[in-house]
Amino acid sequence: MRPFEQIVADYGPTVLRVCRAVVGPTDAEDAWSETFLSALKAYPELPEDANVEAWLVTIAHRKAVDLTRARARRPIAVDEVPDRPTRTGRPDDWDGDLWAALRMLPAKQRAAVAYHYLVGLPYKEIAAIVGSSPDAARRAAADGIKTLRAAYPHGATLGGKTS
Repeated sequence: MRPFEQIVADYGPTVLRVCRAVVGPTDAEDAWSETFLSALKAYPELPEDANVEAWLVTIAHRKAVDLTRARARRPIAVDEVPDRPTRTGRPDDWDGDLWAALRMLPAKQRAAVAYHYLVGLPYKEIAAIVGSSPDAARRAAADGIKTLRAAYPHGATLGGKTS
């Protein structure tokens, strides 16, 4: 097996891109760190023929879910209490470029887009991560890309891929 440091060097940027796409830029580094801390503990037991990238993305997905749940439970300090709470926990005027377009997608579409177009995972592995069928993962990614093409102002492609 390769040294764990090599795993971090090889897959760290990919996992960080996934974390940014799924939880946003604010919590991405926390999700990345939590992913590799968990992976470090489990790495010695990983079968040698395992798809390390898919394994890490699965861990990142679970950590992203944990962070999203934790974020929903904690209060947010603000100078002035808004008239009504926001759905994201961020100020309404916050603009995060691509994240602004991604956050408008339903969670399964956002995950399918991130895992397929940023990481390059096949739909079968995405389905296992998000708990759906490969056809549903493919449909979620296609619907997500269609929505992003209409909503994202720059018309950029994700990860150099097109649907």
